[in-house]
Amino acid sequence: MSRLWIISYDIADDRRRRLLANLLGTHAERVQESLFEGWLAPAEVQRIEREIAGLIDPNCDTVRLYPISGPETGRRNTLGAMPASTPAPAFWVC
Repeated sequence: MSRLWIISYDIADDRRRRLLANLLGTHAERVQESLFEGWLAPAEVQRIEREIAGLIDPNCDTVRLYPISGPETGRRNTLGAMPASTPAPAFWVC
C-alpha cells in the first residue's frame, strides 16, 4: 500500500545533487528546489534509500525521508551526516 512521503536533501556537490534530483524525479514530484513528494510503496522506499546511499557522500550530504500518512507518520529516515533534531521539551521552566 502506497503512502505519501516527503524527501528533502542537502547535497554539497553539484554532480551528486543533480544525480539525486534525477533519481528522485523518477519516483516523486519536485515541489521545491530540494524537496520532493510522492506516493511510495514500502519496497519502493527501501529501493530508493539503497540508491540514495550509493549516490551521496554520507560525511557531508544529508537526505531525509518523512512519511506523511499511515502508521509511520512521525518517523524519519535520515541518510548522511546531519544529526537528528532534538525533540522539543514537553514543558518550559521560567
